[in-house]
Amino acid sequence: MHKKEVPMSEHRFHLEKYYLGGKIACPACKRTRCFVRYIDERDIIKFPSDVGRCDHENSCGYHYTPKDFFHDNPDMKPKDWDENYTPAYQPKSIVGKEVTKPTAPSFIPSELVCKSLKSYTINPLYKYLCGVIGKEETTRVFQLYRVGTGKKWGGCAVFWQTDINGNVRAGKLMGYDNSGHRIKEPLNYVTWAHSELSLPNFHLVQCLFGEHLLRNSPTATVAMVESEKTAVFMSHFMPDLLWLATGGKDGCFNPDAVRVLQGRKVILFPDLNAERKWQMKSEMLKPICSQVIISDVIERIATAEQREKSLDIADFYLMQPTKRQILDDMIRRNPAVKLLIEKLDLELCDDNE
Repeated sequence: MHKKEVPMSEHRFHLEKYYLGGKIACPACKRTRCFVRYIDERDIIKFPSDVGRCDHENSCGYHYTPKDFFHDNPDMKPKDWDENYTPAYQPKSIVGKEVTKPTAPSFIPSELVCKSLKSYTINPLYKYLCGVIGKEETTRVFQLYRVGTGKKWGGCAVFWQTDINGNVRAGKLMGYDNSGHRIKEPLNYVTWAHSELSLPNFHLVQCLFGEHLLRNSPTATVAMVESEKTAVFMSHFMPDLLWLATGGKDGCFNPDAVRVLQGRKVILFPDLNAERKWQMKSEMLKPICSQVIISDVIERIATAEQREKSLDIADFYLMQPTKRQILDDMIRRNPAVKLLIEKLDLELCDDNE
């Protein structure tokens, strides 16, 4: 028997019909029996448990839609997905339906990861950062966070998600231009390593980017941002904090992923315009972390133009030229400066000194 084809306009994705015991605890406010999950009418896509809506619209307001999920997980998008599609409440009874047990996460072989930690000469993001903080420091932070290089799109960054036990859960491939910005036109250059490698029966269960660093820094204060690139950059500019990334405004900012932050002091650095949403999501951290702080530093100083661009904390640091960039500019203007530096055996002091 063939499954019924449901046109996207007929609300393929909708909130689950109410049934006794169907509502679960909200991942944000933690109140029980108030969270309704989204389901796929075609029964193909299995959304994570945090894709849904809280009944407490005023006091909580948590609502993570299929559209949000596909934005954060582009490889899961159906081929006929319409970005303007709005899911609606069109219930479907699931009484008597067998509950699928969670599948254990798949892991990517370490030899594939190690192989990617080379060939930085074709990695546009690596080359850009070299011009900002120097080759030696760029290599250090790339190796620290296990940022690799892929051949796709002529050279891309691969952000390996390595969990606290050293297992590689995923690799996100992202295309950047020579100015360190994501390539989004004419296509959004984002895909996943397991898709590119055609790994059979791969079950993606994401973890926080940079999570593997927690094991060797048990008392370090954790700083959380959205972008993997931002976590890598900020580890140079503010090395006193241990920078982790959720991989998007929601990404893996969910109850399962944040359990590794048990007992930690955590500072959240949301992008501009995302502070309210992260304020709500921070509720899931409060029961497990020793302290949770939401930084509003960039919200307080941002201009209207910067808000429109939804800048993050790294963007503000990059607005001012580093010592490396100032020196490179001086050498471009007067090549004799380089000769003088070599003659006197001078070294450039670190930006943090």
